[in-house]
Amino acid sequence: MNITILGSGGWGTALGLLLLENGHHVTLWSAFAAESDRLQQTRENPYLPGVTLPESLVCTADLSSVKTADMVVLATPSFAVRETAEKIKGLLRPEAPVVIVSKGIERDTLKTFTDVVQDVLGPSAKIAALSGPSHAEEVSRGIPTACVAAANDLAVAELVQDAFMSQRFRVYTSTDVIGVELGAALKNVVAMGAGVSDGLGYGDNTIAALMTRGLSEMAALATAMGGQRETLSGLAGLGDLIVTCTSPHSRNRRAGVLIGKGLDVQTAMEQAGGVVEGYYAVAAAMQLAKQTGVDMPVSRELYQVLYEGKALTNVLHDLMTRSKRAEGVSESPQ
Repeated sequence: MNITILGSGGWGTALGLLLLENGHHVTLWSAFAAESDRLQQTRENPYLPGVTLPESLVCTADLSSVKTADMVVLATPSFAVRETAEKIKGLLRPEAPVVIVSKGIERDTLKTFTDVVQDVLGPSAKIAALSGPSHAEEVSRGIPTACVAAANDLAVAELVQDAFMSQRFRVYTSTDVIGVELGAALKNVVAMGAGVSDGLGYGDNTIAALMTRGLSEMAALATAMGGQRETLSGLAGLGDLIVTCTSPHSRNRRAGVLIGKGLDVQTAMEQAGGVVEGYYAVAAAMQLAKQTGVDMPVSRELYQVLYEGKALTNVLHDLMTRSKRAEGVSESPQ
């Protein structure tokens, strides 16, 4: 297959390497000519130090490859998803699916990215989301990884499965697109909270509590929006949550750690080493929680820290002294 990847960050590049190994012809597009020239010349992405890019990986700032692509992979930062979809409108072949690997929620519209891209490309466009516990640093080095491809049309999910699956990258399919996409976006929020906890010097017990209760919030919001609770117990939910909350590769966790150690929010995000998607996702999550009546206390506390300047010393107290309740009960309305 001819596959064009839109977005030459670490994740787009790592998937490009995977798809090359699977025998596909891959073009890696960057929105910036200087960046694509650097990749073409150095054959190394600074986000993936020590990983050599094969000469067969075409690096470009020209979108013309979209015209002949059998599949397009959208791997831009969340804020550029709609803009990039607009750029390929009119270039994309009708039969070519768009695989969204960006994780987040569009802040202004509160749409998931499959909905954003469907809005731009039209109802007949074939759209899928690929998600799961998959750090670019590990995928680029062939570390065994498992993900899930979700699409409303199972045949589209299976096409993505066939393109990406290898001995070192296992892909499952799902038709629960909203569950997969919300899991992908909301785990970044919980990971920032886990990082804050680490930065404050709290222990494993605290991290485990945050992850477990955070997962409960994720599942409650997903089901309120039409997703399946089981999806949040799978790779796109629990799996991605574990890896993002615990790994040093996680920018969301790194930013949280820096905030916990006393850095201001903007400095922490700058020093995290890339786009901190959890910062944007928590704002969208709070709006969705308000719309659906789902209580999300972990997310709410993080939002107040990031956007309202709440003192970290008050966060743990407010979480731990909430009214008593039974475990296993869906989050109650606010």
